[in-house]
Amino acid sequence: MTGPAADGVPQSVACALNRAAGGRPIPGNRVELLIDGRDAYAAMLDLIAHASRWIHFENYIIRSDTEGWRFAEALATRAREGLPVRVLYDAVGSMFTSPKLWRFLRGAGIEVRAFHRLRPLSIVTNFARDHRKLVVADGTGAVIGGLCIGSEWTGDGDAIRPWRDTAVRLGGPAAAVLDQAFARTWAASGAPLADEEQAGRVTPEGDGEVRVIMGEPGRERAFRVIELLAAGSMERLWITDAYMVAPPRLFQALRDAARDGVDVRMLVPGSSDLPVIRNLSRIGYRDLLRSGVRIYEWDGPMLHAKTVVSDGRWVRIGSSNLNPSSLIGNYELDVLIEHPSLAESMERQFRLDVGRSREVRRRPLRGPRRISEALPTALTREEPELDRSRYRRPRRETRHRAVLALRTLASNARRSVFLPLAVIFVALGLLFFALPRQTAYVFGVICAWLALSAGREAFRRRADR
Repeated sequence: MTGPAADGVPQSVACALNRAAGGRPIPGNRVELLIDGRDAYAAMLDLIAHASRWIHFENYIIRSDTEGWRFAEALATRAREGLPVRVLYDAVGSMFTSPKLWRFLRGAGIEVRAFHRLRPLSIVTNFARDHRKLVVADGTGAVIGGLCIGSEWTGDGDAIRPWRDTAVRLGGPAAAVLDQAFARTWAASGAPLADEEQAGRVTPEGDGEVRVIMGEPGRERAFRVIELLAAGSMERLWITDAYMVAPPRLFQALRDAARDGVDVRMLVPGSSDLPVIRNLSRIGYRDLLRSGVRIYEWDGPMLHAKTVVSDGRWVRIGSSNLNPSSLIGNYELDVLIEHPSLAESMERQFRLDVGRSREVRRRPLRGPRRISEALPTALTREEPELDRSRYRRPRRETRHRAVLALRTLASNARRSVFLPLAVIFVALGLLFFALPRQTAYVFGVICAWLALSAGREAFRRRADR
C-alpha cells in the first residue's frame, strides 16, 4: 500500500475497504467538488464539448424539459461532428420523458438505449433499476454524483430555487474505471462496446486516491463501505442523504459510533409540513438521538445529495441513497475519495447546509412526572442558524416531498413486521368474506403469474449453478 493509506490508516482497514468497494484505490486523480446543478451541469457540458474520442452518458432520469433539451442539443452537436456518443437511461426513471427527445438523439446519430424495460414475467429484473448518474469523456474525465437531468436542479430564477445536490469531477485513471462501469451496464442492455471505445492507460492528473464502487443487485458494495466507515471513524462522520431509510444493520453501526464518542450527524430532507406526517416519518429517530447522533432536517428546496465525509479524510459521493433499494437492489455508482482538501471542502459545505437546517431534538412530554417518563419523548425542531426565511415550495416539489413522506412511512413500517402483517391479513380476510369467488380467481391468476416468473428466472440462472 502506498500513499496516505500506508501512513495513517491501518493496513487491515484499507484491505477491508478495498474488498468492500470491489477494488484498490486508484492514485493520480484530479478531484473537484461540484455543488448543485449550475456547477455540475457546467462541468458535464464542458466534458461533452471537449471530448475528442467518445462520450458515454448514463442517467436514471433524463427529462424532456429545458435542461433535458439543452443536454440533447449538446450531445447531438458532437454526434454530428462524427464523435461516438452513447446514451443510457432507465426505462422506469425516464418513463415520462417525451419520445421526441429520444428520436431527436437517434436522428443525430446517437445510440440510445433504455435499461431494463418492464416485462411482465421478469419480476426480479423489473425491480433492479439503473440509478446511476455519470458522464464520461474519452475515459479520461468524468462527472459522477446524485444529479439527474432536469430543470429541478437549476431552478427558475427567484420563483423556483434549484434542488440541493452534490457531484464530483474526476480527471485521471479513475475516469477510465468509471468508463468500465458504464460498459458493464451498456452491455447489460444490448451489444457491448467495441474494444476501441474503451480507455487504456490514462495519464495521472492529480493526487487524489479514488475507489470506484460499482453497485449491482445483491452485492451491497456501497452498504458495506459505509458500514466500514461508520465502524472505523474516530472523530466525525457526517452524512447527507435524500432518502434515508437505512437498514437496521447500518442504523446500529451509526448508533455504535455515536456511543463511542464519534461526532455522527445526519442531514436529511424535512419530509412534511404536517406535524402528524412529520412525526410518523421520524420513526427510528429516537433511538439514534438517544445514542448521540445529531439529526438535521433541511428546510430549503429539495435535498437530493448523497454524501458521506469521515474524519476529514474520506469522502463518498454518488448515486446510492441509504435505503434498501439503493444499497441492495439497484445498479448504483459511487466513489470513495481519500483527499484531505476535498474532505475539508465537503465538511465546509456540510456546515453551511446544517446552518440552513433545523436540528431535531428530544424533549419530555409535558404532564405528571411518572406519566411523562413512561411515554416516548417528543421531537422538536430548532430554527435554522443562517436562514430563517420561509421557503415556499413549487407544486412539483410539494408532490415530490409528499411521495418522499409516503415512501419513508412505508419503509419505516418494515421495521415492525407485525403492523404490515396485520394490515395485509385484515384486507385479505375482508376480501374473501365480501367477494369469495372473485378473490379466488384473482389469487389463482397471481399464483400462475408468479409461478411462470419464478420458472423463467430459474431457467435464466441455470448457468449460475
